[in-house]
Amino acid sequence: MLNEKIRIRLKAYDHRVLDQSTAEIVDTAKRTGARVAGPIPLPTVKNKWTVLRSPHVDKKSREQFEIRTHKRLMDILDPTPQTVDELMKLDLPAGVDVEIKAFGRQ
Repeated sequence: MLNEKIRIRLKAYDHRVLDQSTAEIVDTAKRTGARVAGPIPLPTVKNKWTVLRSPHVDKKSREQFEIRTHKRLMDILDPTPQTVDELMKLDLPAGVDVEIKAFGRQ
């Protein structure tokens, strides 16, 4: 195959769904004969918001919200055409963002 490496980056708000998706990708890649490096957990991004509970008298009463974005990175080394076909057919759960990049030999 022309591309010697496929880099997959996954993002999700729920870490359990994300780990399940990475396990499916790793199993698919290994079953088709490719080598897998990862999954590597990347730093979790925490977005925090502070909101007033009431707009008038209770200025000091506030609510705080936080949403965490979990990320994983994995490389599929020496993919076969069968590996690429199986990855395209793979059904991942809703809420998982997948970015795929393919690299050739340097």
